[in-house]
Formats: sequence, structure tokens, C-alpha cells
Amino acid sequence: MGIRQQPAGITLRRTAAQNLESVVALDAANAGRARQFYFERRLKAALAHTALHVQFSAEQDGKFVGFIMARQLLGEFGRAGPALRLEAMGVAQGEQGHGIGTALLARLEIEAKRMGVPAIRTTASWRDHAIMQFFDRAGFELSQNLVVDCAMHRHRLTAHEGDKVMAPAHLTGFSASEVDYSGGAANDFEALARDKIDVRSLKTDDLNDISRIDHGVTGRRREAYIRELVEEAMSDSAVRVSLVARVDGIAAGFVMARTDFGDFGRAEPVAVLDTIGVDPDYAHSGVGHALLSQLFVNLKGLRVERVETVVARENFGLLGFFYDVGFEPSQRLSFVKRVA
Repeated sequence: MGIRQQPAGITLRRTAAQNLESVVALDAANAGRARQFYFERRLKAALAHTALHVQFSAEQDGKFVGFIMARQLLGEFGRAGPALRLEAMGVAQGEQGHGIGTALLARLEIEAKRMGVPAIRTTASWRDHAIMQFFDRAGFELSQNLVVDCAMHRHRLTAHEGDKVMAPAHLTGFSASEVDYSGGAANDFEALARDKIDVRSLKTDDLNDISRIDHGVTGRRREAYIRELVEEAMSDSAVRVSLVARVDGIAAGFVMARTDFGDFGRAEPVAVLDTIGVDPDYAHSGVGHALLSQLFVNLKGLRVERVETVVARENFGLLGFFYDVGFEPSQRLSFVKRVA
């Protein structure tokens, strides 16, 4: 679909701090609940990292009538190329169907072109028929990625002797943006951690180790992407939940995740795995399982109900690893819109 001219009388501008209450009120009217925390975090992140976040608002005759929020993906889910992740959008009741959402998306496309980003990606529940129809009309297509998730009470993490399957070196990584698990996992993890693997929260000093591991796994240098994740984890610990695993004092793996409290129709808090890496020298030694086990323990304390990630459908090794610990195909679908 080509970029359409915006409706007459509509003004589009970048979302500013003073727009927060309008965004929350518009969204609450549509969703039936206020998501103050979610939008506060999104706006805070956008103001702190302007190069990564793209947010626009729509006004008509001085009235706030819509918004759109996106974040640049630099390397999540093992991607080699950049993309914009459409995280949330909304149009005021009574104004829907008048082209405001289309105008906001068109403005996002223009910004993507300016940034040199070739695609806009997003996920949404197949049960949300309104957004499915909008994506269809807007030219989105099903992507080649699969969304998999795991409810907290359904995970199967135990003290494995070693990971059954690790991701191929050229395909490691998962998805955003954006959990709750059984009590038994904590004891299993504690035994594993005491005997073998030390898993702790990410620190700024871990940046070089994470970059080294990521390069060893992916074969690509992604220092800028890793640096952004580490900085976000340090500046917003309420959203970022990231861990580093050490064996005999040496960094052997890491997992980067974030909590999402409401993008595109989520009714419950969700954690999204952005990326995970295990040093090839420590493959099949239980590092991946230890990282996820401790991640689930930490997320349970945050009352997160589900973990979600995105995996390339041909990445059978990584899918096998996730299925082994209790992930399964999600009710959410992955979409992509190419920016011409």
C-alpha cells in the first residue's frame, strides 16, 4: 500500500511529555482500562533514546485524536538488519474509520525511510479482528518469524546436565520490546547455580563480555545494539530484566529481556526475550537453562504471567530449545510491512 495523504484538518507531530495524559485517556477509553505505567515507560524511553524511538500524535481542531509508538530494532531476534517495531497505536472513539490511523502509519513509514529502515514489524493476537483488518488494509503481511510463549505455570526448567540444543551460530537471538512460573523451578535453579553456574543481574561492567559472547555466537559485531540494551537495563530496571551467567568466574552467557505491560491488546503483563547468547565454549553445559530458570524466578516476583519471544521459523535448533523448556506457539502472529 502506498503512503496516503493525511485527512484534512489533521496535524501530526512528535509525541511530547505533555501528551502523556491524552495518550493514557484515549487508550483507556478504547481498552477499558488505564495503562499509565506502560505509557510512562514508553515515553520516558523515547525521550532518553531519541534515536531509537519514533512516536507521533494526531490532533484535529486542537483535539488529541490519535497516537502511534514504535522502536527501532537493531539486533533483536537475531536480525542482521534494522526494523521499526510498532508497539502501540490508538485512535479516539468516534474518529475511527476516518483515516487517522492510516495517516499515523504513513508518517511512521516516512520516518522509517529517513532512518534507512526497510521494514515495520509488529505482533498482535489473531483474535483482535479490528487490528487484523487494519493491518490487512495497510499492507502488512505475515512474517517468516514465529511467536512462541510460555505461561509461568507451564515451564519445564530443571537442573539439566546440559542443554539439549543450542542455536546455530549464525541464527542465535530472539525477540521485542514488551511472566510467571512454578515454585519448583527456584529450588532446581538454586541447586544448579550453587554447583556450577553463577547467574546474576546485568551490570555495566558486563558490556565487553556480552559483546564478546554475542560476536562468538552470531559472527557479527553488534556493539551498538548491545550497548543500547545494557544502557536501557541500567537506566530502567523496572522494565529491563537482564542476566549474566558465569562459570568459574568467566562470563559464559547472557539473556536480555524486558517487561511489557500492554502493547497491542495484551491483558496481562508479559516479558519479551530480546536476545540470548551462550559462549560456544560453554555450549551444552546447562548455561542456557540456568539463565532462563533464574529469569523465570525473577519475573515471578514481578507478577509477570507469560514470557514471549520471536524465532525465525527455520531456526529449528532454537525452536527445539524453547519447546524443550515449555514454550509453545503463541496466539499472537508476527507481521511485517516493507517500506518501499
